[in-house]
Amino acid sequence: MPDYILAIDQGTTSSRAIIFDRTGNIVSTGQKEHEQILPRPGWVEHDPMEIWKNVQEVIGIALSRADLTRHHLSGIGITNQRETTVVWDRTTGEPVYNAIVWQDTRTQPIVDRLAKDHGTDRFKSIVGLPLATYFAGTKIAWILENVDGVRERADSGALLFGTTDTWVLWNLTGGSHGGVHVTDVTNASRTLFMDLDTLEWRDDILEEFGVPRSMMPEIRSSSEIYGHAKDSSLLRETPIAGILGDQQAATFGQAAFDAGESKNTYGTGNFVIFQTGEEKVLSSDGLLTTIGYKLGDEPVTYALEGSIAVTGSLIQWLRDQLGIIRSAPEVETLAASVDDNGGVYLVPAFSGLFAPYWRPDARGAIVGLTRFANKGHIARAALEAVAFQTRDVLDAVGSDTSLDLGELRVDGGMVQNDTLMQFQADLLGVPVVRPVITETTALGAAYAAGLATGFWSDLDELRANWREDERWEPSMDSKEVNRLMRQWRKAVTKSMDWVDDDV
Repeated sequence: MPDYILAIDQGTTSSRAIIFDRTGNIVSTGQKEHEQILPRPGWVEHDPMEIWKNVQEVIGIALSRADLTRHHLSGIGITNQRETTVVWDRTTGEPVYNAIVWQDTRTQPIVDRLAKDHGTDRFKSIVGLPLATYFAGTKIAWILENVDGVRERADSGALLFGTTDTWVLWNLTGGSHGGVHVTDVTNASRTLFMDLDTLEWRDDILEEFGVPRSMMPEIRSSSEIYGHAKDSSLLRETPIAGILGDQQAATFGQAAFDAGESKNTYGTGNFVIFQTGEEKVLSSDGLLTTIGYKLGDEPVTYALEGSIAVTGSLIQWLRDQLGIIRSAPEVETLAASVDDNGGVYLVPAFSGLFAPYWRPDARGAIVGLTRFANKGHIARAALEAVAFQTRDVLDAVGSDTSLDLGELRVDGGMVQNDTLMQFQADLLGVPVVRPVITETTALGAAYAAGLATGFWSDLDELRANWREDERWEPSMDSKEVNRLMRQWRKAVTKSMDWVDDDV
């Protein structure tokens, strides 16, 4: 049997191909960034053709660096930026518009229209999600309503929709020459259109959004053979056998499979996923009910998710917009130049507040400023904002479930920041644990594919691969934690009610 699995990680800022061995160690990586297209305030787009071109290039880079060919691979897994929406012509393969990214907020008028008589929780009992600009459904509706000629083409059956997992899979398996039009349950659960009980598209909800059923991909499990790479690919004849949305993939890569197990990814945004097993928990505290994973014919597992829009991108903002740091790692040094936050709190509601508040009217705020405050306090407040937002989400998990959080497994670029990780453990009152392999998103996709192809035998084998790298234990006095949280939540209220009808 071949000795390796390849994962394609199509992310928000870059596409990567990573090759893993049987122990879950990285053999080689190829990575290429794509352009962030920002036509107007609140609009975020990507070029789907650039993404597909980059995916092909990074596959070649990863294979070349490892001196491997397709014959060394047991299978291919795909993970992706989940809600980012692509609509393309099934005959030509040409996108009708740029991909609309999950961060994009242009669809708020569509959300308001759909929620007008029934509220934002109109479909939540069915799909687990509130009406929000975040999800793919409103993005499809915007393209159908605003791009010339697209409505007619969609109604005639000429167009296809997919999140970027579907876009990559369709192209990899032949595109307009027989490409497989499929998504998995985790990505389908982020559209506003999938029934969490039946795991099927809801025709009545599609009709409310004006989206033809013919555009929608087939929903499949997260771990099965969907098709094979076509002759034009370096991977030709290799089975594509795993798909997981990026946050579910990271949870799977952390070997957090069971109810009560959780992870937090510190990336562009933060994403807490808390597994609830075969029990579907509908949140009353601002969390999303989503799919954890589904392995072949086995029962589906559910999860609660807290999606936080701005965390890593907040550090980029300090670098690119304010210029107070020259590189992201410098934020820790600058934050350590002061003893505490000096009473400064930064609420990064740049595109509204996501979980657990769901306030699109909020905007970013820095509060508590005095003449004593300096750029060190602002840097520290930015780091602390990441941890405060995570605490808010996990408090909501505690309200929604009877399951205790024993520890928090973490991954993503910011977990190398010791100051942040220690502050996170202090706020939560439980250990924060970083694994040896922090590329857990790609690893999760590799695991899903490897289970389907027999490369790995079962979840126990995957659990055995997980190894702890570093652990942060809580050390802050509980009175100080409570004081900080009280001040943070006061700061959050100052960011709300900012957007008026004429803004």
